[in-house]
Amino acid sequence: MVNYVNALLYGVGGIVVAGMSLLVALQEKLVYVPVVPGLTKSYPITPARLHLKFEDVWLRSSDGVRLHAWFIKLFPDCRDIAHRLEYIRIMLQQLQCNVFMLSYRGYGASEGYPSQHGIIKDAQAALDHLTQRTDIDTSKIIVFGRSLGGAVGAALAKNNPDKVSALILENTFTSVLDMAGVLLPFLRWFIGSTAFKGPKILNFLVRSPWNTVEIIDKIKQPILFLSGLQDEMVPPAHMRMLYEKASSSNSRTLFVDFPDGMHMDTWLSGAERYWRSIQLFLMRYLSQAEAQVVHPVDIQEKL
Repeated sequence: MVNYVNALLYGVGGIVVAGMSLLVALQEKLVYVPVVPGLTKSYPITPARLHLKFEDVWLRSSDGVRLHAWFIKLFPDCRDIAHRLEYIRIMLQQLQCNVFMLSYRGYGASEGYPSQHGIIKDAQAALDHLTQRTDIDTSKIIVFGRSLGGAVGAALAKNNPDKVSALILENTFTSVLDMAGVLLPFLRWFIGSTAFKGPKILNFLVRSPWNTVEIIDKIKQPILFLSGLQDEMVPPAHMRMLYEKASSSNSRTLFVDFPDGMHMDTWLSGAERYWRSIQLFLMRYLSQAEAQVVHPVDIQEKL
């Protein structure tokens, strides 16, 4: 009996050690994906090739990293485009807005290597650039983030209550800590945010925790949560948890779910209802004058 218990303890210990090794060695590759499988790091399709009116923007983060972004301007004739730019084309038409797309450090043409500390600086550099522009209404900056972009957007909105008018989150996780428990279920008891039970003794190993659930209730701007219930990457329960935490201290929150929405195609499966939800959110929580002529600026991850 003693030998059996010892073997069991050794086995559990081995699994935990193996999980710890995976966390230490692979966590950046799990969190940051600068190159989507099947695509190259350079942009195979650009706004110019697809007849979009745009501006190449080069920025410097506060720690000196050179960043690349596109500022895509609203214009009457938006033609069909591919990959994530297709989403932007429809956004231009449906919301009548300009779009600012930032490549984080290590992504696209931007220099450096991704990290939570660095990407927060990158997003701040993008926002600072927008607030200094003279060709847009800087009182109407809407931050949009999907997946990891939602964690970045939440941090940006929290840190800039006077510069960001509203926040839109789509299929965003509560934290990378909790996602580690999703990807490595046998570690769930030992790693995660305070929203889940357990000693969480392995949290210190995570270099980019992106603990959005711990800051979401500190965001005072209006927040729209768009959740795809068929999300194959982030459990939809994460979005519901973020909403419940936010709404406990912020009355200007709205949750909309889409029964057929997956991680990257919620906007596509949601169709007209998806865009109408965003339109109603802006009309409801921004002033009437803003809602009639809204030109939000979108800051999101660019693949």
